[in-house]
Amino acid sequence: MNVIVANLNGNKFANLDVDIIKSISGEFTADEVVQSFSNFFFNRMFLDITAIKDYVNISNIKKLSVGLDVSKIILLLSDDPIVNSDSYISSLISMGFYNFARTESELKYLYDNPNGYKDVAHLQKIDNFSLPKEEVDFSGVRIIGIKNFTNHAGATSLIYMLKKQLSKNYYVVAIELNKKDFMFFNDKDMISCKSAEINNAIFKYKDANIILVDLNDLDQVTAHSICSDVLYLMESSTLMINKAVMLDNRCFSKISDYKVILNRSLLSTKDINQLQFESSIHFFAVLPPMNDRVDNSEFLFPMLEKLGLYKKIEN
Repeated sequence: MNVIVANLNGNKFANLDVDIIKSISGEFTADEVVQSFSNFFFNRMFLDITAIKDYVNISNIKKLSVGLDVSKIILLLSDDPIVNSDSYISSLISMGFYNFARTESELKYLYDNPNGYKDVAHLQKIDNFSLPKEEVDFSGVRIIGIKNFTNHAGATSLIYMLKKQLSKNYYVVAIELNKKDFMFFNDKDMISCKSAEINNAIFKYKDANIILVDLNDLDQVTAHSICSDVLYLMESSTLMINKAVMLDNRCFSKISDYKVILNRSLLSTKDINQLQFESSIHFFAVLPPMNDRVDNSEFLFPMLEKLGLYKKIEN
């Protein structure tokens, strides 16, 4: 059975020819809609976007995505240019709304043939879905992205060890993009999602103190727009460094102004200084190879101190 939430465009639901168990009409807050239907079983919800109070504010739609199963929602868009803009549509997709229509025929088609992400991926504009800084800051969450600068520099393992250390005093969540490696750590607060879903994932865990993000292949511009800080990991081997330079001879200049960590390094102080000179990079931190089964606070503490996360860290 299906439900209808209608308002200004409710007439477009009149000829759907589907079973309706419940129908409401009017303007409601997102919280009211969630409260009405979060524990109500339905097959599909036909939702007139004008039924959501202040629907042009995308944060109100985000409340629906957190409280309801958006895969069951067919969203009827209005004619408002903001709602039909690339940024708004991209935000809908990033929250998991893959079924949105503008006409009666589209509503019926999506009911019989629901979209998956692949069906709307071409509408996702990568430049438009990064989380605005003000939205990151309002909740007090610190978002720290970690990205391998050289191949296999150890971002996934480092995030696991950082999470263990920081979780002693903070509520920490880790998110990895476009991979499934976190599943092997058996930690419910280490989750995987596609890059297009990062907004929704961050919003879902907005009550966390710290969110660690394994950025993987996310582009640099988007990474910095999402994160409070981005840490670039460099592996110290000649092989990996030369590979990076061969692929892009300007690679060092692209990260020289950011926080670069020499990870899993066995280099001497002399060799580290030489590498800094050759690359024109001053390393934010140098970390040795670490055993992820033991307490690594003695190695992680200096870096966390420089990040301003030392006050609550206790061994």
